[in-house]
Amino acid sequence: MDFEQALIWFGCLIAAVILHEISHGIVALYFGDDTAKNAGRLTLNPVPHIDPLGSIILPAMGALTGIPVIAWAKPVPVDPSKLRDPRRDMLWVGLVGPFSNFVLAITAALVARALFPTDTFGLRDITDFSLAFQIAFSFALVNVFLGVFNLLPIPPLDGSSLLERVLPRDWLPMWNRMRPYGMLVLFALVFWTGAIDRLFEPVYRQLVNFVSS
Repeated sequence: MDFEQALIWFGCLIAAVILHEISHGIVALYFGDDTAKNAGRLTLNPVPHIDPLGSIILPAMGALTGIPVIAWAKPVPVDPSKLRDPRRDMLWVGLVGPFSNFVLAITAALVARALFPTDTFGLRDITDFSLAFQIAFSFALVNVFLGVFNLLPIPPLDGSSLLERVLPRDWLPMWNRMRPYGMLVLFALVFWTGAIDRLFEPVYRQLVNFVSS
């Protein structure tokens, strides 16, 4: 990956992660929790959302070296006690993050498809195409990956909130004891097992086929 493409990938990743977090806060506010609003987290200004490790160091390493990467922003604060129905509403607060990524991915993919040259067959080296196409395709790719990744039922990913809603209540104490080890499981999946690459490969092919067809 050349330096220009690395910058595009890095910028798209940071924007997608921040919009993901803002969506959590907006839905929490809709259901009655103004914690994120009062903390100044419902803003497009990236500074309040940046986590040095998850928003800068790891994404930059991934963009420059091409290694798999986990990226995150500072979690938007949510106070379940302020929600009208905490158990129900926390499900929607959790799932809106991946949903927002899928909406952004579809929008960006449609833009990339419109920008794809009609006299070109297949997507080869992305750097052969216009800057606008590179940005649109990269933003679509980043968002679809984030959406799928965050649906994995592993804490602290948003998919775990769905699992928590369907677990029997008497299982929750055991689940809560396992939660602190979620990040270790994620790092193992990303860096050691190659499972994440196998999960995303068909997603990537489908996106390429849609944009270039």
